[in-house]
Parts: sequence; C-alpha cells; structure tokens
Amino acid sequence: MSLEDLDRLLALRIEDAQLAAQLAQPLGVQELCELAAARGLEVGEADVLAAQQREESRLSQQQLQERVAQEARRLRHFIQG
Repeated sequence: MSLEDLDRLLALRIEDAQLAAQLAQPLGVQELCELAAARGLEVGEADVLAAQQREESRLSQQQLQERVAQEARRLRHFIQG
C-alpha cells in the first residue's frame, strides 16, 4: 500500500474524466481502494488516513478550529435528529 499511489490516483483525475466524476461523488474507503486497484495502484485504508493527516498538518490553527466547529455543529444536528 502506498501514499504515493493515492497521490497518483488523484493526479490521474486530471486526464481521466470518468475517474474525476467518480471521485467527485461521496466514496467509502473500500470504493476508493477499488478505483485505485482498477488502475494498477495499491491504496489501503492506512494510506487514506495518512493523506488526511498530511492535509490537516498543512492547515493553520484557525482553519483547524473552524473545522472542529463545523464538525461539532454537524454532530449536534445529527444527535438532535
């Protein structure tokens, strides 16, 4: 499994309109891994988590706080039903 393969998959969407459309839809981790495998790439759940951590490490403190606030609002809405 490879974070580099995940980066390659995301880069392929520039050339592949069908892939771009698939990635624009909400996907589960398994579906993302299957899209990668169909293109000869090996991506696993650990790679997806590593990519998320990498992206979060690039955010400023204010951006992280805004993200936490948004998640908290969604959770409150979900709990209240």
